[in-house]
Amino acid sequence: MPYTNGMATETVLYRKYRPQSFKEVLGQEHVVEALEGAIKLGRISHAYLFSGSRGTGKTSVARILARALGTTKVDLYEIDAASNRGIDDVRLLREGVAAVPFESRYKVYIVDEVHMLTKEAFNALLKTLEEPPAHVVFILATTELEKVPDTVISRCQTFVFRRPTQKTLKEAAERISKKEGFAIEPPAAELVALLADGSYRDAHGILQKAMGASPDKHITLTEVEKITASPKSSLVNSLIEAIERKDASQGLQAVAKAVEQNVDIKVFAKLLLAKLRFVLLLRNAPQMEKSISEEVSAEDFAFLKKLALSKESRITSAVLLEFLNVYDSLGYAALPELPLELAIMKLCAGEK
Repeated sequence: MPYTNGMATETVLYRKYRPQSFKEVLGQEHVVEALEGAIKLGRISHAYLFSGSRGTGKTSVARILARALGTTKVDLYEIDAASNRGIDDVRLLREGVAAVPFESRYKVYIVDEVHMLTKEAFNALLKTLEEPPAHVVFILATTELEKVPDTVISRCQTFVFRRPTQKTLKEAAERISKKEGFAIEPPAAELVALLADGSYRDAHGILQKAMGASPDKHITLTEVEKITASPKSSLVNSLIEAIERKDASQGLQAVAKAVEQNVDIKVFAKLLLAKLRFVLLLRNAPQMEKSISEEVSAEDFAFLKKLALSKESRITSAVLLEFLNVYDSLGYAALPELPLELAIMKLCAGEK
């Protein structure tokens, strides 16, 4: 994809690299194998339910399944249940279902965010799912399976989409960067993967921003930190060092600097958790040293390994758990930085 003056001149990355066939789908082998096997044997279900967190490929696989069934665009209907959630909308759908396809064997209805339907709409949809015409296939998708009535779930063939691992997202960032004519530093790709939070779509979005901001087609960690409002690595290390030394003042100053620099506090906490986790892994699973060294900068790795090897280190699982609780509370704190500050004061209490 050519870039001019830092701006993409073609389609956005998540659309460009959206899988177009089953073989291009990553990390969902259990879903792909089952669907391909069913198609080969001619055992097509009248209703499928795809569940999983955002950006894991549910809609993409739904479209691929429709194409694999020989359904053309004219017989493919995509409905956003978040915007069409009422009983009248479902009644219109039921009327359309009765009509035969224009040019395909199957009419396929992809209903995204199906959990957003009202109770009345679900009841109306249920009647259609119970006795669907032979020419209709429903593919329901949801990020919140627990909100879908059991009566609907029981009438569908269900598939749970897995969140991609951080390693998978990092490799995807590196692979796409190369295809786009960019070089990306391993720590930069790792930060993209971490901030994507298990979503291919989010990883593509962050990478798109980084490419747009890169002046020389070489994406650095500093550039990704800047475009994502992430703290500099040294700032996170300063907080970890403060916990190690029981120096509350240093830890609170690190948080204050993050606030001053308009850093996203939740991102700050996520990076903190990642580094504390690496310390514990290096200490308890030394065989993971090589893989961890590939995920952080050389400077960071030396810092983390030193902490891991210290027999008197105060970086323990209890510290990680404390900050994990902090992360969970950031969404509703009156002051975003307050939970971090309280944790620092608690962990640094007592004599140094």
